[in-house]
Amino acid sequence: MAKLSVVSRNKKREKLVSLHAAKRKALKEAGDYLALDKLPRNASPVRLKNRCKLTGRPRGYMRKFGVCRNIFRDMASEGKIPGLTKASW
Repeated sequence: MAKLSVVSRNKKREKLVSLHAAKRKALKEAGDYLALDKLPRNASPVRLKNRCKLTGRPRGYMRKFGVCRNIFRDMASEGKIPGLTKASW
């Protein structure tokens, strides 16, 4: 499990990105880079990190499911992901 402070920091960034998205888009289209520079740094979507929704793990993240590979494997084995079965040949 990731540190709670790191997970909460990423959630805070997600809120800032969604809050400033429209303004950011308008400033980019207008080409006003000085005003764009005055927005908070964490309002940039580049600063977001994909993290597991359950554990907060940053590595081995699977976009389609929103979880890391470890949790994905556990959920798949328990049958919690519909349409997914363990391969056997």
